[in-house]
Amino acid sequence: MYHAVGHRPADGVYGLSVSPGAFRTQMEILARRGFTPLTTAALGSHWRTGRALPDRPVLITFDDGYEGVHRHALPVLAEHGFAATVFVTTGWLRGAYDEGGAPDTMLDWGQVRELAATGVEIGGHSHTHPQLDQLGEAGLRDETVRCRDIVTAELGAAPASFAYPYGYSTRRVRESVRAAGFAQSLAVGNALARRRQGPYALERVTVRRGTGAAAFARLVEGRSVARAFAVDRVLTKGFAVVRGARRAVRGFADP
Repeated sequence: MYHAVGHRPADGVYGLSVSPGAFRTQMEILARRGFTPLTTAALGSHWRTGRALPDRPVLITFDDGYEGVHRHALPVLAEHGFAATVFVTTGWLRGAYDEGGAPDTMLDWGQVRELAATGVEIGGHSHTHPQLDQLGEAGLRDETVRCRDIVTAELGAAPASFAYPYGYSTRRVRESVRAAGFAQSLAVGNALARRRQGPYALERVTVRRGTGAAAFARLVEGRSVARAFAVDRVLTKGFAVVRGARRAVRGFADP
């Protein structure tokens, strides 16, 4: 899971960004080690139909829709012939639907169309990037359906995949995403994706500014993942308790 790719990203996204040079090195690692990148939609299709996955499958995903994905990541992906998925927050992208509040320079819709034309999958990431599990039914439906409808209007095809803002979901959120027509959705979890997680709770590992080449190689090989994200998991469990309490106060006490 990537976010911004850039030399000097905004302070608020710096920790979750990667430099263009680091991204190139990481893609070279995947190529040398024989990985086969898939789109999220392709992974879902393989699992639904029972078709065998290609050798060493991996998802390369980008959340939010930062402009650097087009400027810096797309040329590297094209060099290697790698598939990828970009999950866009439609209300953050530059253009007619911009609601303001974006944390850095984002893609515009022309760039999104160029990404799609190269084979990059464009998925949904909500409209304004809220904590979906803290919303009521109307707000939750609006965030998922509006995102779907905008992507459909701009690209001429409905998005098949979704990624939860902040990586959190509950049964109610997952059901809303499914009702909006998305066939699969990604969380974070900082673990490898497994079929047993189900199509609406697939996990990913986070690539950060501080993820060096050796650490990246270990992550994609599935080594030391639990140790690398031990602190993240403790914090996530603690925050889950807080989020659950907030939902209970608001009357959304779902798991």
